[in-house]
Amino acid sequence: MAGHFIILILFLIVAFYYDVKEQRIPNWLNVSGVLVGIIYHLFVNQLDGFIQSVLGTLIGGGILLLLYIFKAIGAGDVKLFAAIGAICGVLFTLYAIMYSIIFAGIIGLIILLFTKTFLVNMTMAILHILESIRDRTLTPLDEFKNKVSNRFPFIYAVIPGVMVSFYYIYMA
Repeated sequence: MAGHFIILILFLIVAFYYDVKEQRIPNWLNVSGVLVGIIYHLFVNQLDGFIQSVLGTLIGGGILLLLYIFKAIGAGDVKLFAAIGAICGVLFTLYAIMYSIIFAGIIGLIILLFTKTFLVNMTMAILHILESIRDRTLTPLDEFKNKVSNRFPFIYAVIPGVMVSFYYIYMA
């Protein structure tokens, strides 16, 4: 196993601990992940590794920044994927984002299906979406999200997303 995957595993274990226990991923951890990833690739793969690491940071953080703007995830998750990008590069990060979003959708569906208020929540969501479209503002959606909280730590989706990415890129 390449050194950067050992770094990634250690990084994700610590991120998992903080995200589950404190519902936040500390900045020191994300900054450390970015710096370690960039420095590792600079020494191991020289300029090419450095460029891939920096691009991974920008692309991973940039894509998740869009989700943060729409309040789908927290700021710590944006920085988490910036660090994953620094550690693993562009291609792996894109796959990890894609699979993590898929797993987040599956987890969200499971949560909705096993809560007793599924039909009520879905009806209210549709009404708030229609109200947002009618009023051309996101305020009704923000109010709905704050009232109906079926949130879970995104790291629950990131871990299987990273595992599936690793499998499909390096094992299959």
